[in-house]
Amino acid sequence: MNLFYLDHRSPIPIYVQLQNQVKQAIAGGVLQAGDQLPSVRELARRLTVNPNTIARAYQELEREGLIETRRGLGTFVAEAQALTQSARRLRISDAIDELLREAMRLGLNRQELDDILAERLAAIFKDGEKRGLDEDACH
Repeated sequence: MNLFYLDHRSPIPIYVQLQNQVKQAIAGGVLQAGDQLPSVRELARRLTVNPNTIARAYQELEREGLIETRRGLGTFVAEAQALTQSARRLRISDAIDELLREAMRLGLNRQELDDILAERLAAIFKDGEKRGLDEDACH
């Protein structure tokens, strides 16, 4: 299974594309705590990019607390409980930044974004209670 791919035409830097794919794989349950990631050299060879690009993506993911490097063993998905408050905030901030970049590419203005955000928050947090992202809240 080839989990990672790159879009060389994308304005998003390659290392960020890789970071986002790892985050999505973790969030979607494709990668779970304890799963081993490909080595830097192996993934660089497979994606035909400089190993420093892969190393940078891995370093950022490790800084966020999503993966951990075990000397002599490799790189693994970290336990979810290991995420510190600052790592959780950074992870959400990164996701919001990506969402905002996409909104800008689509030509949405600030008022439209405010309206969409207010609508989504109301759908997800009804009457102060967290409902979660069920099917109704996602549409």
